[in-house]
Amino acid sequence: MAKKWVYMFTEGNADMRELLGGKGANLAEMTNIGLPVPQGFTITTEACTQYYEDGRKINDEIMAQAMDGVEKMEELNGKKFGDRDNPLLVSVRSGARASMPGMMDTILNLGLNDDVVAAMIAGNPDPAFERFVYDSYRRFIQMFSDVVMEVGKKYFEQLIDQMKEKKGVKFDVDLTAADLKELAEQFKAEYKKQLGKDFPSDPVEQLKLAIEAVFRSWDNPRANVYRRDNDIPYSWGTAVNVMPMVFGNLNNESGTGVAFTRDPATGEKKLMGEFLKNAQGEDVVAGVRTPMPIAQMEQEFPEAYKEFIEVCDTLENHYHDMQDMEFTVENKKLYMLQCRNGKRTAQAALKIACDLVAEGHKTEAEAVAMIDPRNLDTLLHPQFDAAALKAATPLGKGLGASPGAAAGKVVFTADDAVDWAARGEKVVLVRLETSPEDITGMKSAEGILTVRGGMTSHAAVVARGMGECCVSGCGDIIMDEENKKFTLAGKEFREGDTISIDGTTGNIYEGLIPTVDAQIAGEFGKIMAWADKYRRLKVRTNADTPADAKKARELGAEGIGLCRTEHMFFAEDRIAAFREMICADTAEARKTALDKILPYQQSDFEQLFEALEGYPVTIRFLDPPLHEFVPHEEAEQKKLAEALGKSLDEVRAIVEGLKEFNPMMGHRGCRLAVTYPEIAEMQTRAVIRAAINVQQKHSDWQVVPEIMIPLICEVKELKFVKKVVVETADAEIEAAGSDLKYQVGTMIEIPRAALTADEIASEADFFCFGTNDLTQMTFGFSRDDSAKFLGAYYDTKILENDPFAKLDQNGVGKLMEMAIKLGKPVNPDLHIGICGEHGGDPASAEFCHKIGLDYVSCSPFRVPVARLAAAQAAIAEEKEEASADVREKLKDATDKAASVAKDVADKAVEVGKVVVETSVEVAKASAVGIKAGVDAAVKAYNESRK
Repeated sequence: MAKKWVYMFTEGNADMRELLGGKGANLAEMTNIGLPVPQGFTITTEACTQYYEDGRKINDEIMAQAMDGVEKMEELNGKKFGDRDNPLLVSVRSGARASMPGMMDTILNLGLNDDVVAAMIAGNPDPAFERFVYDSYRRFIQMFSDVVMEVGKKYFEQLIDQMKEKKGVKFDVDLTAADLKELAEQFKAEYKKQLGKDFPSDPVEQLKLAIEAVFRSWDNPRANVYRRDNDIPYSWGTAVNVMPMVFGNLNNESGTGVAFTRDPATGEKKLMGEFLKNAQGEDVVAGVRTPMPIAQMEQEFPEAYKEFIEVCDTLENHYHDMQDMEFTVENKKLYMLQCRNGKRTAQAALKIACDLVAEGHKTEAEAVAMIDPRNLDTLLHPQFDAAALKAATPLGKGLGASPGAAAGKVVFTADDAVDWAARGEKVVLVRLETSPEDITGMKSAEGILTVRGGMTSHAAVVARGMGECCVSGCGDIIMDEENKKFTLAGKEFREGDTISIDGTTGNIYEGLIPTVDAQIAGEFGKIMAWADKYRRLKVRTNADTPADAKKARELGAEGIGLCRTEHMFFAEDRIAAFREMICADTAEARKTALDKILPYQQSDFEQLFEALEGYPVTIRFLDPPLHEFVPHEEAEQKKLAEALGKSLDEVRAIVEGLKEFNPMMGHRGCRLAVTYPEIAEMQTRAVIRAAINVQQKHSDWQVVPEIMIPLICEVKELKFVKKVVVETADAEIEAAGSDLKYQVGTMIEIPRAALTADEIASEADFFCFGTNDLTQMTFGFSRDDSAKFLGAYYDTKILENDPFAKLDQNGVGKLMEMAIKLGKPVNPDLHIGICGEHGGDPASAEFCHKIGLDYVSCSPFRVPVARLAAAQAAIAEEKEEASADVREKLKDATDKAASVAKDVADKAVEVGKVVVETSVEVAKASAVGIKAGVDAAVKAYNESRK
């Protein structure tokens, strides 16, 4: 039987998201619950995968099934595809299983050509209808040329602008039928000029090319960037949805809109959206015309609005989540074109989750599971200082499309935003309107300001998804993109001038307004409390200063998983002593220099222990190579030489002697402690003395410092350094008359350490995976240089993600699992964590939960992200276990039923055998009786003859 590549909307449901994509599954579900959906079909995500396997070609079987779908669509809609008198026009839309707004392609009004256009107009003499037909035709030519044939839309936009200027009108809707007819001819001429061939007139050819274009868009640059940012695997592919066109641009009794059942910026329970009369969906999303609020639709189309409100209630009650919907009204009749769980800001996500629990739609666990942990970052970023904001006067106001504060230098292109940000500049990207191609610039910018577009424009939707501040639709701006300047309230801003924008109020200010840390309260605390109820994984922080430690504790950190002691040496009052130690000629001279640093280190550690209030503190001993601490400029080297009483040549020789060909694999980490044990002695004294002092001050705390030795690759290294630490620590504890407890563990950051973790576990109280170095050494990638070539790896699909941002579970993850399986049996009390940057990545945190880590450690502002991700991992695991339990019970019941059925069958066979045997005996007896009767009859006959 042939594989099924195409499903009518009546054949699907919401559970078929993996096969039909999110849009296709939801169109099928809306059909099932009786909503007004134009009936079409979905080409599966598997067909997309097959398209790429076949060398980017649609095979005959897929296309044949698509044309079967067209025939069924013709029957359902009473129109014929490609027919002149009663043509069926269709839309072709993408639809991946994960929502990717604006990242892939859509084609509307497909099926039009010169003959169909002429026949449609001939059948309806109304001038308004003629205008509609030519409007649809010019839109189709432009969209098909841009999306399918990759002719830049700028060529067509220039022609539209020229036509509007020629006719003295501002908007497309003011152009007449004759104007649009002329535009359609100009568009076809431009198409031929660019491609050297005529615009395709065969609707079947148009359809095949459009389906290919949607599949192809799965691999376009903006979709690839979006997938990497949102952990969407390339292997998923996109579905294609083909459905009859309904026309919001038919006349003034028609229109199109986008709406949310709750405010996606604040979470408030109220209908929020926008509507445009006499328009198609692209007009609302692209921001070409500024739409009216959804509430005004009630005045324009009261019956359709009433039905739409009922649809909103139906969908939210059905999906139990805030819905994002696209719809069209054609001649006052409502049609639903899409629904999905709406993208929302972090602030809105928290409020909606809590409200859904209060309303009985969700359990606490479901509420925790529905929030994207990555979005929490945006709640924790600075806002404008209230006093400074009050003193500032807004120059203008747009729509507060995505909350937050952004201040920086003005740039006008996405490329400039990337370049300036790479130089360390904070920038605000100012655009007439954004398009999907701008995504890299939008990511690089602090915020986005657009002249056109509403709350559902591309800029607004993408900014909310990225958690980036955005103000859209500031029509008061006079934009001159070509000369990189704009004017607002009589003030001219050029590239490099500074502005500040408020994504909550929509206000725009001249200059830079200072910011303050965000205040977290209300729903945030409630969601975090629920998350903490479910998670097993502890969350610590990477912190080197008391301020960082304090912030992390405020955000829920349960200890410090990594304190990098080397950061403490760079302060002005310490670096001189440390350089003295490096340049010393003898161990005694080194100890003398280190004694100068000891009080500073002790004070630093005391402040950290105080900030953590008895929670665990893991202190990593000196890790970087020593060349990082010495001066490389001649002026600084002269100063150092004078301070040490050495010649400049001697200092130069020392600096040169510290240089290494590959410093990240050179004289660093535990190797420093092996070469210079006095460094480990000093750091141990500082840690132990600090811990004793803090414990004495707070008898109710349990201060147990965790000393972590970095870069171990051989158990003998750990034994050597541990002996130095233990002897020094025990002497300090005895001298103080204390009973302080401490632990000595190691980082697992070299593959050999993971491979020999059973040996290392015999000497370690804990392991902590340093996944930055472990990733570097497993891949053989320099984390400082890999950015130069990773782009090529993404383009060629060798890698889908930066392995330094998202944990490589197949390689690095296997080493981690191996280390746990080897280490735990040797030392059952071994506690294990992760302190690389991966600790704050949600997908990596989920993996850490699965393999049995005790904690993850991340930067302070990522602590809530990790808490939520850890809870979601536990909830997902519990759900999977429950499902597995159900599957097991179902299997048992099935096995029992099969066993009973077999017994019944066996009994039936036995009974059957008895019946057969009895029947045989009866037959035999009957045969004997018949034979006897025949013999008697023959005998009687013979006697009668005689």
